Amino acid sequence: MTGPRPSSIAFALLAVAASGFLLTFADAAFLRGARLPVRAETAGLAARLGLTDIALFTEARYTRHPTQADLHSAFQDHPLAFEHFPTGSLHSPIRHEPLDRKAAQPD
Repeated sequence: MTGPRPSSIAFALLAVAASGFLLTFADAAFLRGARLPVRAETAGLAARLGLTDIALFTEARYTRHPTQADLHSAFQDHPLAFEHFPTGSLHSPIRHEPLDRKAAQPD
């Protein structure tokens, strides 16, 4: 008598792993709806206190608070200089408003 083929065991394990992966999306959708009031309260508190975005990294200032960084902070040493900080390779550049817009006329 022979046992199951190794490929059958591998496919069964793959099916179990894929099912678990899909269940994480269902769990996230369920928790998103359940935590919506708490998220709205937290967003209101952050707006009242005037907080910035979260600090993702602690290294460079342009990766610490991406919305607060200026356009040239990543090239502060030289325009062709290599990146000093490892987080600069993990974080995509923030899209700023276009600089060629017209200024508002003063009153």
